[in-house]
Amino acid sequence: MGKIVIKKMESEDEIKGKGYVHYKSWHETYTGLVDKDYLERQTLEKCIAIAYKWPDNILVAKDGEKVVGFVGYGAYRGDALPACGEVFGIYVLAAYHGQRVGYELMKAAIEKLAAYKKVAVWVLKGNERAIHFYKRFGFRFDGAEAEIMLGTPNTELRMIFERD
Repeated sequence: MGKIVIKKMESEDEIKGKGYVHYKSWHETYTGLVDKDYLERQTLEKCIAIAYKWPDNILVAKDGEKVVGFVGYGAYRGDALPACGEVFGIYVLAAYHGQRVGYELMKAAIEKLAAYKKVAVWVLKGNERAIHFYKRFGFRFDGAEAEIMLGTPNTELRMIFERD
């Protein structure tokens, strides 16, 4: 692994790389947690199309020219938490787990959301690796839950990071 660079997603290669990380990370992370048929429908092509559709507020982590992770962020979606930021998604290829790539991405997103005293993230119930990561970063459960359909019903749990 070379020096990891965190930067705004800009180029065509970075958009395609973000799509690949999205696709690969979903399969690495959610196998056994979400419906197998749903997961199989999350194709590389679909994830690249999503990357082109929502190019804003995305930071990528690059190892040389290769995108190995990304984070999406912005104002909280919905009315439940006014004046709150949100990390919409953070994904890192499994080969880069434990190498501070996720930490650097999250730190950069939190900095981009500096205008907000609180930042929310939703995590899939049972995704213990992500829950542990968020807790280590300073996020805490606030008790909110939401049911989402990923082929079958799944539960997301909300966690909040509060600035000192």
